[in-house]
Amino acid sequence: MKKTQSSPKSKQGKNAAKTEEATSPTTPLVEDPNMASVSPDLVSQADESGKPKKRGVPEGLWQRCPGCQAVIFRKQAEQMLSVCPECDYHWTISAQQRLEQVLDTGTFEEWDANLTSLDPLGFKDKKAYAERIVSEQRRTGLRDAAITGCGMIRARRVAIGVTDSAFIMGSMGSVVGEKLTRLIERATAQDLPLIIISGSGGGARMHEGIYSLMQMAKTTAALAKFHEAGGLFISVLTNPTMGGVAASFASLGDLIFAEPQALVGFAGPRTIKATIRIDLPDGFQTSEFLQEHGFVDRIVPRNKLKLEIARSIDYCGK
Repeated sequence: MKKTQSSPKSKQGKNAAKTEEATSPTTPLVEDPNMASVSPDLVSQADESGKPKKRGVPEGLWQRCPGCQAVIFRKQAEQMLSVCPECDYHWTISAQQRLEQVLDTGTFEEWDANLTSLDPLGFKDKKAYAERIVSEQRRTGLRDAAITGCGMIRARRVAIGVTDSAFIMGSMGSVVGEKLTRLIERATAQDLPLIIISGSGGGARMHEGIYSLMQMAKTTAALAKFHEAGGLFISVLTNPTMGGVAASFASLGDLIFAEPQALVGFAGPRTIKATIRIDLPDGFQTSEFLQEHGFVDRIVPRNKLKLEIARSIDYCGK
C-alpha cells in the first residue's frame, strides 16, 4: 500500500492547532497527568530535569529552638524578644538587639565607636590577624566585640556597654578592654548608673597575647575607682559569659542579674571535668545553679530586664 502524504496545508493546520492548545488559558500548564489537578499558580518554572517544581515555603519563616527542638514561627519568637514560647529558651541575640530591648527608643548615644584593634604581634593562624579583623567587621557589622555609650532606661540616664559573642566569640581584646574602661571612667565622672550586659563566650584574645590579658586588670581597676566614688554597677550575665569576661568585670557587679539557663563560668564544663576527673553537679555553671550558691542575685527573664534595672536604680537612689 502506498502511504498518503499529508499536504502542507494540513501540516500547518495541525501545528496551528497544537499552538492554540498550548497557549489556551484553559489548558493546565502541567504536562504530567498526575499533576493535572494542580493549579498553575502553585507550579514554578521547570528545573533542569524538565519536571515542574512546586513553590516551597519561603526561607526564614521558621526556626528550630535549640532547647526543646520545637519549630517556632520566627515572627512569634521576635515578638517575645527571641524567647521560645514553648520552653522559655533564650536565643542568643546581637549587641544591637539588646540595646534596642533595654533602652528607650532613640536615646542611645554611642561612645568610642571608631576604635579598632591593631596587630602588635603580627599574629597569623589560618589568616593574618589584621585580615581576620577586617573580615569579622564585614561579617558582623561591628568594629569589635563591644558597643558602649549612654542612653535612657525608662527615663533614667545610664552608661551602658554590651559585649557580643558574634565577633571572634566576644573575646576581650585591647579594644574591648579600652572601650569598657572608658565607659566606666565616664560613668564615674558623670555619676551615672553603669550597666554592662555580657554576652561573650571567649576569654583573652590569643591574637594579642599579653595585651589582651592586661584588659582584665584594667577594667577591674576602673571598677574599683567607680565603687569608691559610690557608683552603682549592674552586671547582666547572658548565654554565654565565660573566660576572662566572667573572671573580671562581669563578676564585680553591685547587683548581678542573669538570664534563665545562661552558661556562666571561667572554663567550660568539659574542660573542668577532664582536668579534675570527677563528675560535676547537675546544672553546673548555669545561672540557676549560680543563684542557688549565691553568685547571682536574681534570674531575670528578657522581657522583664528593662523594668528590673529601672527599679534597681530607683531602689539604690541613683
